[in-house]
Amino acid sequence: MKEIGIETEFITLGQLLKMTDTISSGGMAKWFLSEHEVFVNGEAEDRRGRKLRPEDTVSIPGTGEFRIVVAEGMSFDAD
Repeated sequence: MKEIGIETEFITLGQLLKMTDTISSGGMAKWFLSEHEVFVNGEAEDRRGRKLRPEDTVSIPGTGEFRIVVAEGMSFDAD
């Protein structure tokens, strides 16, 4: 499983698809999700705007499995 470090509170599923080179442009996200299965935390997901936060896992059959993590040196704890 590959870790994807984020520097913001969340990223969208569409952004993840682009970051992992699953799609070549953000505009392809809706099409890709309508034609391919994608699983977030083990459940099928077809919303490109789905917010992914640290510790979420995404499985894209034929592409790989990814876990969202806080980028090194970043912290989102509410102190």
